[in-house]
Amino acid sequence: MFDFFSNIREILRWQDLFDILLVCIIVYRVLLLIRGTRAVQMLTGFGIILIGYYSAEKLKLFTLHTILIEFFNNLILILIIVFQDEIRKALTQVGRNPFFTSANTIEELGIVDDICRAALMLAGQKVGALIVLERETGLKNYIEAGTIIDSKVSEDLIVSIFHPSSPIHDGAIIIRNSRVSSAGCLLPISKDPTLDKELGTRHRAALGLTQETDAVVIVVSEERGEISVVHHGTMLRDLDMKDLKNQLLQLLGLRKFEIHLQKKEGT
Repeated sequence: MFDFFSNIREILRWQDLFDILLVCIIVYRVLLLIRGTRAVQMLTGFGIILIGYYSAEKLKLFTLHTILIEFFNNLILILIIVFQDEIRKALTQVGRNPFFTSANTIEELGIVDDICRAALMLAGQKVGALIVLERETGLKNYIEAGTIIDSKVSEDLIVSIFHPSSPIHDGAIIIRNSRVSSAGCLLPISKDPTLDKELGTRHRAALGLTQETDAVVIVVSEERGEISVVHHGTMLRDLDMKDLKNQLLQLLGLRKFEIHLQKKEGT
C-alpha cells in the first residue's frame, strides 16, 4: 500500500495535480452553465449520434458511417453554432473583473433598485408577483416556455406586467443578462411535504425553482402583501425595502461594488 502511494508521488508532478483540478473545475462550470437549458438534451443527442457512429462502423454501414464522419469533422463549428448563447454567457462571466466597478455593475445596481421599488409597490397594492433573477444556472427552458419580452428592466414594466388586467400577470418574469427576458413563466412546484401549509403556489414555485437552480426569486404575496426572497430552497419572509435590497445585493455579489461606489461618490 505504501509502495503504491510512493509510486504515485514519484510519477505525479504538482503540475499534474493542478492540471486535473483545473479540468474538474472547467467541467463543473460547464455542467452548471448548461443545466436547465436545452444544451442537456442536445448533449444527449450528440451521445446518441456517437453510438450510431460506432454502430455503423461495426456493422459496415458505409453510407451512414461516411455521413457521420463528416458530422464529426465539423463538430467544433456545429458546437459553436448550437451553444452560441451559452458560450456568450460564459465569456461574459469570465470577462467580468471583480476588482473594478464597470458600467455593467452600475447598471445592475440600478436594476436592483427598480426591482425593490416595484416589489414594494406591488406589495402595497397586494398584487402577487414572482420575479426570478437568473444566475449561473441557465433558465432557457423556462424563458422559452413563457412570453418573450426582452426589454430593459424598469419599475413601471414590472408593475404593469403583474397588474391583474395584464394577460401575462400569471406566472413569473425572468430577468436574464440585466433584461426582462420573459413573462408568464411556469416554475416547478416544490413537493416538500414539510413546507408550511400557509404557503401559496407562488412561494412553492419559488422554492421549487431554487431547489433545482441557483436563481434568486422575489415573491410578493397577494394575500398578505408580504415580500420574500428565496435562494437555494431557503426563504426569508416579510422583508422591508432595506432588507430586500440588502439581501439582493448580497446574493448577487454586488454589496462590495455598492460600498465602493458610495465611497467614490463621497470623495
